[in-house]
Amino acid sequence: MMNKRVAFITGAGSGIGRGIAKTLASRNMNIVVADINSKNAEETVSLIEQAGYEAKAVYCDVTSLESVKKAVEESVSFYQKIDVLVNNAGWDKVEPFLKSDPSTWKRIIDINLLGQVHTCKEILPLMIENGYGKVVNIASDAARIGSSGEAVYSAAKGGVIAFTKTIAREMARHKLNINCIAPGPADTPLFQEIGSYNEGIAGALEKAIPFRRLAQPEDIAGAVAYFVSEEAGYVTGQTLSVNGGLTMV
Repeated sequence: MMNKRVAFITGAGSGIGRGIAKTLASRNMNIVVADINSKNAEETVSLIEQAGYEAKAVYCDVTSLESVKKAVEESVSFYQKIDVLVNNAGWDKVEPFLKSDPSTWKRIIDINLLGQVHTCKEILPLMIENGYGKVVNIASDAARIGSSGEAVYSAAKGGVIAFTKTIAREMARHKLNINCIAPGPADTPLFQEIGSYNEGIAGALEKAIPFRRLAQPEDIAGAVAYFVSEEAGYVTGQTLSVNGGLTMV
């Protein structure tokens, strides 16, 4: 068990996070499925175990530094280390900015931005001590080009990109790789929840995307697998858009 890399993935109970967990498990990693929804986390573990790999579910509310600390302690107690951190947990509510509520702003920022700050605060010291670590922060193309109805979400994800670059600079002397992925629209439970307000949104996006389809979780997972691989050993502080060509920046 000790010779395998250990990946701690937030929001791995469903959607993109589950896709990342399954992909990294298939790349010979032990997986910590960290999620606020324990039932979903256990389902992801079951899927990984059915495929012949190993995973552990831990409860983790990324908005709480104390909850993150407990999740990390539980994971290290079980696996003795964390080699890879994937900050995937996210949430949004699509609505015009002037109609949005301060409580919504806070939740969006707490989950999408501060959640990633919290996990890095707890896990980066472990990576420095072990002399090895790779971090992949999940942002959004909304951070790079803006997205109507997602003003505060775009701001939070823009913060993720800026945070990634600065942490990459600070961690470079420890030889830790810190990178960022900016997905375009993806076919996930969150997207379906957001899209329910406008039945035509998925079709309109599919027409706008050159590849004529929404991203699948596996599309994002493949990019994560590259960033955490040894092939990306000289790559740090970068943001990679995975969006089927919707934007080209």
